[in-house]
Amino acid sequence: MAEHELRLLSALVLLIGVGLFLALPFVLSIGSVVFLPLVTALLLTILLSPLADRLARFGLPNVLASLGALTVFLGVLLLSLALILQPALSLFDEIPEIANRVGVRFGELRDEFAWLAIANEELAKLMGDTGAREVVLATPSLLEEIAFATPSVVLEVLIMFLMAFFMIEARVRLRRHLLFDRASFGSSVKAARVMREVQDRVAAYIITVGLVNAGIGVIVALGAWALGVDAPIMWGGLAAILNFIPYVGPLAMVALLGLFGIGTAETVWLGLIPAAAYIGLHTVEANVVTPSILGARFTMSPVMILIALSYFTWIWGVPGALLSVPILLTLTALFDHIGRPNLVGFIFGEPLFKSDVLERCLEDEQAGPSLR
Repeated sequence: MAEHELRLLSALVLLIGVGLFLALPFVLSIGSVVFLPLVTALLLTILLSPLADRLARFGLPNVLASLGALTVFLGVLLLSLALILQPALSLFDEIPEIANRVGVRFGELRDEFAWLAIANEELAKLMGDTGAREVVLATPSLLEEIAFATPSVVLEVLIMFLMAFFMIEARVRLRRHLLFDRASFGSSVKAARVMREVQDRVAAYIITVGLVNAGIGVIVALGAWALGVDAPIMWGGLAAILNFIPYVGPLAMVALLGLFGIGTAETVWLGLIPAAAYIGLHTVEANVVTPSILGARFTMSPVMILIALSYFTWIWGVPGALLSVPILLTLTALFDHIGRPNLVGFIFGEPLFKSDVLERCLEDEQAGPSLR
């Protein structure tokens, strides 16, 4: 009877989890003005709380320590944006000329592979394809879309930083609430473990990956300067920021370097040298440098990373892509303590949660009297 009850409870938990997974994107997308700043503020709180604690140890009041940690983050962010945007604005006037050169280069490639177009036309005639009419829909221009989106973006950014400040300032009270307002000492120990693990894992990951990406940016900037590419600092900053987005970010960087190189070089093959050099650099970084620095503690399944990337990009766009891995790390740290669902075993008749979760909870409960 107990086995049937456990099976029924596991089925209900699985159905509720699947329903939440399917319904959550629509709720988070519709309420992005609230939920996106909230999630970002939570991650900033996890990242900046250790810095605020260090500043508080120097005798600063909690409010000033929290404000100082947030100010340091803002300074680094604004400096990074300035290094990218200032050279980008100077290259803005050259975009039409670069686009024309790219068109000429692709025209040359099309002439070289004209036989493919002829073969395609002959195949279309054999299949009876008469060609369809092309319908062009009028859409807002890029400047109009930016103008419409700017007030909402400014509002979300202000809300995010205000939330982050108040959360960082309230971190001490939150810790006391989590530790001392529990019903048993074992629950307090478990809450302390979860809070410490989430903070250490997310903060260590973001800081470590940030340093690695900064090194990538420096190497890309030096390589762009050595190859004679315009605005090497901008390319280094872009490489550092896009490398925070797994898989998609490096692919976008390769595409940008390839298009810019083709548009500025004398031949197509010379224009592809910067993109090829970046591919080699990213291959070494992704397969040798970053795994050796992060180690097994931060190893995650590429499938889970891609699922999180597509899931949160679908909900929040580019900000969701940047937040996908930290959110996945946070959820992984939580599941390591509360137990991961046994989805594969559940299909074959096993409980959804393994018995070691219950044993771990009993150990935490028994830890209270022994520590007292």
